[in-house]
Amino acid sequence: MRLRMSFFDSQLILVLNIVTNYAWLLPSPWGISMESVNMRHLLKWRRQQSPCSSVIYSVQFQGEFELRILNGSWEDAVGCQRVTRTECDLTFDLGSDSDYNIRVRAECGRRVSPWAELGRPFNRRETILTVPAITVTTMGDALQVTFKGLPLTVGVTVTIWKRGELVRGKSSLRVITVQQNPLHIDALQEGAVYCVKAQAHLDTHSKSSSTDTQCVSITVTHCRPEACYAYFRKEPQPTALLLDWPLTRVKIYPQDELREPIHAVLLSELQRELRTEPSSQLDKWTQSICSEGTDRPYQV
Repeated sequence: MRLRMSFFDSQLILVLNIVTNYAWLLPSPWGISMESVNMRHLLKWRRQQSPCSSVIYSVQFQGEFELRILNGSWEDAVGCQRVTRTECDLTFDLGSDSDYNIRVRAECGRRVSPWAELGRPFNRRETILTVPAITVTTMGDALQVTFKGLPLTVGVTVTIWKRGELVRGKSSLRVITVQQNPLHIDALQEGAVYCVKAQAHLDTHSKSSSTDTQCVSITVTHCRPEACYAYFRKEPQPTALLLDWPLTRVKIYPQDELREPIHAVLLSELQRELRTEPSSQLDKWTQSICSEGTDRPYQV
């Protein structure tokens, strides 16, 4: 009878422990979802009702590399370990176009909840692309298209055409990346109106809606010389050219002096002039010849 009571007591204690532990088991997060817009991937979840006042959360992911190369291991999401918030930015963790399994769990003291996984694998190619913000401006015979808020991995297809020629298929397509922002298009027809629209894309299957069409007129301003000088000033001279550099004096010896030949016909004409001109004119010619002769020697 005593043995029976001991066995009954042990079973009762075991049942009470199981019930007690279950009652205090930390529940897993729920409502796990992924919001991905313009290649920014944000995992979100909801809190479960729990007697614990301070619950923290940790997130892990498993891509194709972890699944096949690392034997199905899970990697901790950087910046999402033991956090109190109910969201996690996985933009830099999900760095490839493979499918990712994602899970999150809760902790409170020594109690840890079971892992709760995202309903299905996530691929960053599923991101939602919004309409790009563009600004179109003119610069002489060129136009410039500027984009704002473009992710590094997103490209943009830009369509440019002269007004009235889109229906005839006379349009130009430009595909650019963030590194080519802004887009500059020159050598356009003066006085014509050009229209622009753009569309963000990841590949042929993931595109945003097109922007509204923006049209601008190419007007080249002609100005008077004085006005052009006021608006289009030359670059200043380099500082090195403005410095007062010391001058080096070079001594020239007589044998190194330069000689300039004088045609004999000039002297002949001078002689004829001297025979016919009065003495006053002769004095002027003499002074002129003497003054020039004192500067440098001449050779006939």
